[in-house]
Amino acid sequence: MNRALINIDYTYDFVDDNGALTCGKPGQDIEKDLVTITNDFIKSGDFVVFAIDMHLENDPFHPEAKLFPPHNMKDTNGRHLYGELNQLYLNNKDFPHVMWMDKTRYSAFAGTNLEIKLRERNITELHLVGVCTDICVLHTAIDAYNKGYKLVIHEKACASFNGKGHEWALNHFKNCLNAQVI
Repeated sequence: MNRALINIDYTYDFVDDNGALTCGKPGQDIEKDLVTITNDFIKSGDFVVFAIDMHLENDPFHPEAKLFPPHNMKDTNGRHLYGELNQLYLNNKDFPHVMWMDKTRYSAFAGTNLEIKLRERNITELHLVGVCTDICVLHTAIDAYNKGYKLVIHEKACASFNGKGHEWALNHFKNCLNAQVI
């Protein structure tokens, strides 16, 4: 079975204490596991996608503009990968099985070429890590489920600023998306 890792939104704006829309300590606490999983996938030659939120300044048409403060703005440090993950990406970004993908909606599938990249590699199983469990990870998982992918969610490599939402999403992955939560 061909598998891929989708590493979702693990950026300074979502994780650092001074991030524009940070989940703070819960996001920081998953760093070691998230980096280890990502490194293992890269070393094994599996397809690794960094699906990273990107917004434009003063975009009145983006639906999140009314929900959240500006975050992950194009060409800002807030979009840099957080902590050790940034160096891991920089050290491996030129490998053909490592891909950076800008996304502008919660789901990594919405308005991107992610499905094309997965299908051309015959990927059937998606592993998800990142933030926020109950927003971007959840919406990506729902789209993946609807497209027929087998899902594996790495619980110790997902976090949210909403503890109840995080727990709810983990249960939803198992009970409604038939995902394996490990």
